[in-house]
Amino acid sequence: MLLSIGSLSLFAQKQNLYIIYIGDSITAGAGLSDPDTQAPPVIASAYLQKQDSVGAVEFSNQGHSGFTTVDFLPSGIPFSKVEDAANTFKDKPGLLIFSIMLGTNDSAIKGPNGAPVAPGTYSNNFKAIIDRLVTDYPKCKVIIHRPIWYSPNTYNGAKYLLEGLNRLQSYFPATGKLVKDYAGTNKGQVFIGDTQAFLILKENSPSVYQAENGHQGIFYLHPNETGAAALGTYWAKAIYKIISSN
Repeated sequence: MLLSIGSLSLFAQKQNLYIIYIGDSITAGAGLSDPDTQAPPVIASAYLQKQDSVGAVEFSNQGHSGFTTVDFLPSGIPFSKVEDAANTFKDKPGLLIFSIMLGTNDSAIKGPNGAPVAPGTYSNNFKAIIDRLVTDYPKCKVIIHRPIWYSPNTYNGAKYLLEGLNRLQSYFPATGKLVKDYAGTNKGQVFIGDTQAFLILKENSPSVYQAENGHQGIFYLHPNETGAAALGTYWAKAIYKIISSN
């Protein structure tokens, strides 16, 4: 799904942004009444469009329910679709950005592809994805957002529970180290994005989540419209801070 926001008639000093959002059902906007207007990538792109130094903002939502870092490895079809989307932007003047939030499904006890994914494997998968992106798009920026909190009784078609939530949080230092490594090999290209939404959405739960029926009662995994708007805004603020200072 490709969308365009804003006019292509721009002042010379404004920078066009082309953003590929890579993620799972949360990125896709699962459970929202109108993902095409409410999903986090839509909110993030609209926020960025309003910034004075930003010109046109075009984006592709490559969020897929149930997907893990395993699904997005460069050998698979989902990654080829990411690159198909990126290729529609690569010859346009501006900055190509890959905005990634993955880990929720990796952290599950069972169910999603490859789950449970150990922190080391999670980091290795991310490295494989990023290595290909920076090779194929050497002027791009890759921004990794921290996955968001889910309730410790989360158990739908996949089994997460407290074990999964703990594993999810073990990914945070793994991605931090990975980004530090890229600072030595690909300076100014790979960054940690949002780190705030995990705690903010947790503190405001359940009001910012959809109440879903599971095997261990009502659980909270997918943001509702309010939560999705908050998440998209946190992504956008992180993206804007990075592109404004690098």
